[in-house]
Amino acid sequence: MTLRALLIEDDETIAEPLVEGLVRYGLTVGHVSTGSAGLQGPYGDIVLLDLGLPDMDGVDVCRAIRQVSDVPIIMLTARGTEADRVLGLELGADDYLAKPFSVRELVARIRAVTRRTAARPGAAPEWGPGAPAGREHPDPAPDALPEPGPGRVPRQPSRTGALVVDRRTRQVWIGDSPVVLTPKEFDLLALLAEDPGAVYSRQEILDRVWDLHYHGPTKTLDVHVATLRRKLGDPAWIQTLRGVGLRLAVRPHSGTGLPRTEPQPR
Repeated sequence: MTLRALLIEDDETIAEPLVEGLVRYGLTVGHVSTGSAGLQGPYGDIVLLDLGLPDMDGVDVCRAIRQVSDVPIIMLTARGTEADRVLGLELGADDYLAKPFSVRELVARIRAVTRRTAARPGAAPEWGPGAPAGREHPDPAPDALPEPGPGRVPRQPSRTGALVVDRRTRQVWIGDSPVVLTPKEFDLLALLAEDPGAVYSRQEILDRVWDLHYHGPTKTLDVHVATLRRKLGDPAWIQTLRGVGLRLAVRPHSGTGLPRTEPQPR
């Protein structure tokens, strides 16, 4: 079975040649022209989502899909501002391609996204013979996590003081309280939790949590870090070393389970 894509695009002058081009590259493409039709699925193995839809904003479509599925999403749009890109990625899109673009560039992005998701436990392999259908889930915002190495899935949760990060079940707790994270927030926290106290450069984080070929705004990392600090209940969990990178705090504060704030280098 070849990789199946769902194209949500209302402009027929764009959709028709795009479908034809993708078919030439070996994809099976379903096409709908409204957000409501797109939400009915099936999503297939990847969703190509235009943001300028006639019935609803593509951002809302992305948000709705993320509540029921971790299928990879590539946003296709004429909106090229940094704010739009950051918003799309923050909502769970895997990539963002500004119009105009070539079919060849889109195919390269699809390959990069599917190659990245294929390395995750339970994910569909890269397109080709035997590729299964999309990965719908009943739970909201499931977390798609890049693993630390080929074929390696940690069997035991990572514990740092009161913070528990379980890659296998993709769940996070502070003490007995669960912490609900978006896919990218979980990816980022799980990376830092691989080696608590170790410093990860911004570029390494972008390469491992987003993609080696990611060319979007680096501001999205700052947005995710700020949100993570808020959801974890204390900004000291994630420490910034200016000019170096980020690390997960390793020392719990006595009696509270929260990390001890350490002086930051200037």
